[in-house]
Amino acid sequence: MSILVKNLTKEYGPQKAVNDISFEVKKGEVLGFLGPNGAGKSTTMKILTGYLPQTAGSALVCGKDITTDVIEAQKHIGYLPESNPLYYDMYVVEYLEFMAGIHKLGTKTKSRIDEMLEATGLTAERRKKVGQLSKGYKQRVGLAQAMLHNPEVLILDEPTSGLDPNQLVEIRALIKKLGRDKTVVFSSHIMQEVQAVADRVIIINKGKIVADDTTEQLQSRINNEMLVTAAFKQPVTKAILSEIKGVNHIVQLDGGNWQFTAAGQKDIREEIFEFAKQRQLTLLELHKESYSLEEVFKQLTS
Repeated sequence: MSILVKNLTKEYGPQKAVNDISFEVKKGEVLGFLGPNGAGKSTTMKILTGYLPQTAGSALVCGKDITTDVIEAQKHIGYLPESNPLYYDMYVVEYLEFMAGIHKLGTKTKSRIDEMLEATGLTAERRKKVGQLSKGYKQRVGLAQAMLHNPEVLILDEPTSGLDPNQLVEIRALIKKLGRDKTVVFSSHIMQEVQAVADRVIIINKGKIVADDTTEQLQSRINNEMLVTAAFKQPVTKAILSEIKGVNHIVQLDGGNWQFTAAGQKDIREEIFEFAKQRQLTLLELHKESYSLEEVFKQLTS
């Protein structure tokens, strides 16, 4: 097990930022760590990386206790904090050489730097000062230093913050690729990103874990109603549509589309099709809807 957390707690006076949480993450798993602001995400990540002591509980990274064997544990960790602290007066390649020295990469320094510059799209920026880069490129430098020593565990706090849409796609693909043979824990407020990258999701709220499952399983938890959207070529009214069997609720959407709700998981698309056929209505659209991960997040953290 790459990460093993048991009964982890962090207190600031009377406030529990992290409240008795336990979870584990396997090698080759990408874990999305979600929660509203102040939920305890960054605090948990700081504890896992040895930058913040816990009040109670334990955390092991690659079998090393992050409290009693912190230096050995940190050798296995690549960390991108939310604040992404960098030396702005250093050139990009100079900064990475400095970090390589800290990790004692020796003769591997040049090849690893070249590899990370290529992986993060920084090759053309290598001779620029870090302070001259845009926020998105600074974020790439942070990612490059986190991966530089080829750690077994990557802990990334908001890794795609400040990236443009094209950069987002590239970094998502990189995280997915890294997750094939490493353990990746990343936090994000972008639900589409989590769905695209994470094998599993933990949602934390007010210091407690409120969900731990795959995105598909989390969505199925609240999909206890059948939602169907339909569009008709001819004008229809709610009164006419209420004749469809098995429909509990009807809402007119923007663009003239209609959303039908049926209690339970009964598929009402056949009833809608038969209704349209009998009424000689032309169906332009008919498809089943499902709740998004964003809806799951709202329900679990509201």
